[in-house]
Amino acid sequence: MTNFHKAYQIKKRLAGSMLRKRGVHGIGIGLKDPAHPKKGAAVVVYVNTLSAAGVKKRTKKGHRNSLHFLKLKSTAGVPIRIVRTAKFHKNGTPPSKQNFKGRIRPLIGGYSIGTTEESGTAGLIVSPKRCPRIRNILSNNHVLANENSCRNSPTLQPGGADGGTLKRDLIGHMNRFVKLHKRKVNYLDAATSKPLRRNLLKPRYAVFGTVPGHVCSYRVGDRFKKVGRTSGVVTGIVDSIHTDIQVGYGGYGNLGTITFKNQSVIRGQRPVSLPGDSGSVWLTRRGNLAAAVNFAGSGDGRLSISYPVEWFMQVFGDRVAHSRSRGIVRPRKKSKKNYLFTRPLNPRILSKIKVLRPSRKGCKYK
Repeated sequence: MTNFHKAYQIKKRLAGSMLRKRGVHGIGIGLKDPAHPKKGAAVVVYVNTLSAAGVKKRTKKGHRNSLHFLKLKSTAGVPIRIVRTAKFHKNGTPPSKQNFKGRIRPLIGGYSIGTTEESGTAGLIVSPKRCPRIRNILSNNHVLANENSCRNSPTLQPGGADGGTLKRDLIGHMNRFVKLHKRKVNYLDAATSKPLRRNLLKPRYAVFGTVPGHVCSYRVGDRFKKVGRTSGVVTGIVDSIHTDIQVGYGGYGNLGTITFKNQSVIRGQRPVSLPGDSGSVWLTRRGNLAAAVNFAGSGDGRLSISYPVEWFMQVFGDRVAHSRSRGIVRPRKKSKKNYLFTRPLNPRILSKIKVLRPSRKGCKYK
């Protein structure tokens, strides 16, 4: 039975060449057989067609979720599981018929927010660790920022795609973001918005209520839940972690398709990451602890591309608003070397990720 550390080493060795192949969208580590966790770990490859991964066999028709799980020739004793899926992309914002696209005051997590043209989801209400009375909205760069830049970015609730207007629905302005890079590796699609007034935000989450904190680590097989502007209330299971993925941003910021490293893929029985769900935050099934930030998905919406919310907290120096230290679950001492779990960003990577603030003269560092 393969352990996760060995699978991770093989994934690192294969990632560069696999992601250059046409039709390969991502490569990470997960379970060899999600239905039977005791069978151990595997390298998980997300592909458009089976031939893209060098597979000539045909899968059985009628496989649930339209995902195809195949066994390939092992690499150094590590099995490879192939998941057939359309290309991953950021979630645009067509009109929605869900209840979470309407106007709500004060704003809570799970509802529509955006710019004058687009809509995404307000993930959480967060506060700087040193200033707990300050409240900001956590969401994605491509939900809150003006074309990946420091240009003025008003935040509407509901977002522009849901009928929000500057005159009636202005709730704040984007105040911090991490710039997305076209030719460098990315780790998180993140931004925050500062409200016009503190009482416009309430530290609650739609349907599930209080979020007492966040987890610093989670593992393959963990079960999550979330509320998104489009998909509504959904549940999912962590299919793979440490996954290097290519995500299409189209014309946004002239980015095209860019690469993200060590992401999590969360799989649902039905669509869990649809256009307009960008920025929504996965919570633990029990305890309502924030776990991961959704920012992209597969063509059918059944696969959510997310990063650990701990990364956001590390980079921005924030915490869940009104959370207490007892609500933050720390990983076990030995879990730093256990590749079954996600891991915090190390100091070397943290030093490379800059939080930018809009100013009259352009961007400035946090």
